[in-house]
Amino acid sequence: MSSLPTLVEGARAGRTRDIARLISLVENGADAVPELMRELAASAGAARVIGITGSPGVGKSTTTSAIISSLRHAGARVGVLAVDPSSPFSGGALLGDRIRMQQHATDDGVFIRSMASRGHLGGLSATTPQALRVLDAAGFDVVLVETVGVGQSEVEVAGSADTTLVLLAPGMGDGIQAAKAGILEIGDVFAVNKADRDGADSTARELRSMIALSDRSGQAWVPPVVKTVASTGQGIDDLMSALDQHHSWLVATGELHLRRVRRAREEVESIAIGMLRRRMGSQDERGGLADAAAEVAAGRTDAFSAATALVTRLMQG
Repeated sequence: MSSLPTLVEGARAGRTRDIARLISLVENGADAVPELMRELAASAGAARVIGITGSPGVGKSTTTSAIISSLRHAGARVGVLAVDPSSPFSGGALLGDRIRMQQHATDDGVFIRSMASRGHLGGLSATTPQALRVLDAAGFDVVLVETVGVGQSEVEVAGSADTTLVLLAPGMGDGIQAAKAGILEIGDVFAVNKADRDGADSTARELRSMIALSDRSGQAWVPPVVKTVASTGQGIDDLMSALDQHHSWLVATGELHLRRVRRAREEVESIAIGMLRRRMGSQDERGGLADAAAEVAAGRTDAFSAATALVTRLMQG
């Protein structure tokens, strides 16, 4: 296998195979990942990140494909992370590269990668932030993150994207589901897809009414609701216009910087917690956590005191 500097150089030059290998390193938690992230740190922040989420069956992959076509027509290089459910046998992405996106497979300006969620809650893979960094450093103008269709836990995508697009469809009870799942709070742009079906107009009206009544109605940005039929391209121009308007608003208000700082904070926190858990595991092998649990269970100490002692030992060790 090529050396890490060679792979990084190849990724920055846009070589698909090297980009894929770097993302594989990230997904597999290779020992070289910290060094890789240090190499890529200076290249971060250029790509525009759009998260795409919604309930199963609303047409996320078809819409993603239509967005790719529009962005490519405008001359943008596009990276796509399609986060799929995991195979219970291999742990890999269950659906593989999305069939509906295969029209872009031979386009050198498009990179599509399916990532396994591997049981991680929130609709994303735990390694999504690092994979985003690879695509950012590889020079993609826009990165699309399409999440697992898992309903109420999909709100995590809002923390990984500059703009979050929420897709709904008529006849699926999506309006009520959006309110239950907290999706109203995380969506920056809403699209009622499959708008050629009965009930599309009422779904859009219901959604606009709920947005107007939500806690975020007093904010400067009021999420627009557009109707699309992604399979035919109907409404995609309106959707792209809404996405562009939100990006312009982010830049003009400084919200883009704030969102990226929050995203970096969550990434740092996640890595730090992972490090602590690994150290707790090594402590447990020496009896640290197991002994503490036994003391609490026997009533000889309380959980807070035991946790304080364990954290003190971790920090000193």
